[in-house]
Amino acid sequence: MSHQRNDSPGAPGLSGAIALPNRATAALCGLIAGGAGLAAAEAVGALTRPEATPLLAVGAAVIDLVPRPLKEFAVAAFGTADKAVLLGGMAVTLAALAALLGTASRRRPAVGGAGIALVGLIGVAAALTRPDGGLLDGLPSAVGAGAATVLLRGLLARAPRQGGPPEEGDAPPGARGGPPVGASADIPASTSAASPDAAIGERVPFDRRRFTLLAGAAAAASAGIGTGARRYAASRAEGAASAGRITLPAPASPAPPLADGVDLELDGLTPFFTPDGSFYRIDTALTVPRIDATAWTLRVHGQGATERRYSFDDLLDRPDLMERDITLACVSNPVGGSYVGNARWIGVPLAALLEEAGVRPPAEGGPADQLVSRSSDGMTIGTPVADVLDGRDAMLALGMNGRPLPPEHGFPVRMVVPGLYGYVSACKWIVEIELTTFDAFDAYWVPRGWADRAPVKAQARIDTPRQQARLDAGPVTVAGVAWAQHVGVDAVEVRVDDGPWHPARLAAEGTADTWRQWVFDWDAEPGEHRLGVRATDRNGDVQTGREAPPAPDGATGWHTVDVTVETT
Repeated sequence: MSHQRNDSPGAPGLSGAIALPNRATAALCGLIAGGAGLAAAEAVGALTRPEATPLLAVGAAVIDLVPRPLKEFAVAAFGTADKAVLLGGMAVTLAALAALLGTASRRRPAVGGAGIALVGLIGVAAALTRPDGGLLDGLPSAVGAGAATVLLRGLLARAPRQGGPPEEGDAPPGARGGPPVGASADIPASTSAASPDAAIGERVPFDRRRFTLLAGAAAAASAGIGTGARRYAASRAEGAASAGRITLPAPASPAPPLADGVDLELDGLTPFFTPDGSFYRIDTALTVPRIDATAWTLRVHGQGATERRYSFDDLLDRPDLMERDITLACVSNPVGGSYVGNARWIGVPLAALLEEAGVRPPAEGGPADQLVSRSSDGMTIGTPVADVLDGRDAMLALGMNGRPLPPEHGFPVRMVVPGLYGYVSACKWIVEIELTTFDAFDAYWVPRGWADRAPVKAQARIDTPRQQARLDAGPVTVAGVAWAQHVGVDAVEVRVDDGPWHPARLAAEGTADTWRQWVFDWDAEPGEHRLGVRATDRNGDVQTGREAPPAPDGATGWHTVDVTVETT
């Protein structure tokens, strides 16, 4: 029997050439398809709920699941940029995954489709399982996955082909059974027209310029759609947040006048009031919630409480609005850190609202010892009822530094409770207050290793000179701030190296709920020196020098800075 030899491209046999896009082209197709999927998801999210888009939904889930040590590292390493770093890392990971799926789809289109479907399912699950998730929240991820799948197959079907011997790792044509990948003569023309999967491996005519135009148009359209969707969502949110052009009324109980000398106004020293733009922001929200004040309501309910609801106008029109200067501190603040700020707040006395609902403190027979506040994004914060009802100026704040709350600081309403770290007191974007017990419910941070009760610990910080500063010998001004909210700062002391402690001069006190500036005049001698500071509160308790990290209930230790004094 004679054997007919056929070495033409696409013919069966081990010598046949494989007509496939090269790896770089396939990876590019994956990147473009991934970008299109994210853009489609952004567009759907802009019309439904932006927080349900894949990046934000999965990012929020990552924040919830991350272990405490990693969270502490992120805050310490990146500060308030931790969310941007997380989103950037997720974007890079998705880009790499998209390129990998594009490459895998050269020979096995089903692999790319399955990978995209898996990523889409992760996004859907993350969105639907958020505390504030709704039935439509899975739609952005689902639509995005579908768009990415269709575009990936379409791009690969039209991508330039490379012929020649199989690449390393490629199975020989026909080795897996069935027609070889390059044997277009054995595949009916109707199959190639109907199935992108089949078309990817066929030796079909292609136009490199047409593919380039198609890929470029898809990438440009994705960028335009994604940018437009984000801008549209932001404009909708901004319009909602500023609805009614709110004007704060004059409070019935204004803040006490500030004493002369409350702000020393020294170069390098933190001012007494922290501007809105400089006030620290530490929370789990990847995007700032934008809430329409005209549609906002607060629900108060739970054990020992008669359920009540309040609109924003209900709070704004109350006759008992008060104005107070209060310093807030984050439990994540390291010794000497910047996650602390002082502002003038306007709001409704929280105790008055609770009393209207019939709430009594535990000492008077009230069944609830924990007040759980819930944010619009589902965050829960647990506050001791006794602390809210003990006479301190706890409030539901409507304004900050003379203006309505900025969105990033809780618009339209947030809690402010002096003397407690923010994670157990300062719920932003609050929509609900539930009276319960610490035994019955753990707020968000407690299962993650943080204490359920956390009064602020006295701290002093050196603002000037800075770490590693080079100074001239002679008179040097050492200055900073100290705080012990709801107790008050009674003294601040400074020492040089391991020498004795010297009293610093205190600025006038705003109130016991605000920080206090201090200054120390140092006659600096040439050499390497370490400056340390400590505070004493009004109860006579001296700030401990024992070093401890922020978890589980606030950092301890003395703040120090190392400086070099040079001979003039």
